[in-house]
Amino acid sequence: MKIVKYAAAGSLAAAAFLPTGAALAAWEVNMPVGVTELSRDIHGLHMMIFWICVAIAFAVFGMMIYSIVKFRHSQGAVPATFDHSTKAEIIWTIIPVAILVGMAIPAAATLVKIEDTRNSNLTIKVTGYQWKWEYEYLDQKVKFFSTLAHDSNAARQTGSGIDPKSVPNYLLEVDKPLVVPVGAKVRVLLTSNDVIHAWWVPAFGMKKDAIPGFVNELWFRADEPGIYRGQCAELCGRDHGFMPVVVHVKPQAEYDTWLAEQQGGGAPAAAAAPVENAAPVTAAAAE
Repeated sequence: MKIVKYAAAGSLAAAAFLPTGAALAAWEVNMPVGVTELSRDIHGLHMMIFWICVAIAFAVFGMMIYSIVKFRHSQGAVPATFDHSTKAEIIWTIIPVAILVGMAIPAAATLVKIEDTRNSNLTIKVTGYQWKWEYEYLDQKVKFFSTLAHDSNAARQTGSGIDPKSVPNYLLEVDKPLVVPVGAKVRVLLTSNDVIHAWWVPAFGMKKDAIPGFVNELWFRADEPGIYRGQCAELCGRDHGFMPVVVHVKPQAEYDTWLAEQQGGGAPAAAAAPVENAAPVTAAAAE
């Protein structure tokens, strides 16, 4: 699908009314483009349908306004004498059907692509717990838990005396991130050990529920190295807001080194600093 990128003009207009220093993230009115082919396809589909709806609105409301002005009673307009038109009914049936079919074809193609996990380069089983994630690299003999980073966990405690603003990526950092190679098709098998959770990374355009006793699937292929952050997006209990998702996308050589360290039982590789193209989300965004 051909992807067309559009700027969220509404966020710029809203910025004019914000005081100096105000956070602009809350004023973003469009979905992000993301760093995977699926996220770009979804964004392109979203914008295509949006502009189709805009065109329909202009046509419908334009005709309404024209009719109200042109045929108003003060200009001598009189009510029509007919009560049925077969031609009009055929026209207003065919046009909406054609529009719906035109939208359904690319939408169906995108939905099929989202569910197509064939030819994956890497399969990872993700299990949700209250309140952490377990990542198991199938066939790689690597498995670990990913929990809220210690500095965020300490700052969130009542009476800690720690200013959350002093903690980098507060509530959006973990002790051990999921690590994948750039450009690889990653198949994710999602399940849960207790209640329903949801694994969500906005920059990947993917969110799916982790359900006890059931395995869901999703896939992504990140095109740009970096650190991408998400959260559990399904209300799962007391500490729902404290189980972030962090995915570190590394070049193939760095990923191979990390994987060898994990398989060898050595110390895990140090987490790299976030890059500018990472797509952080706020804690409130998952609610």
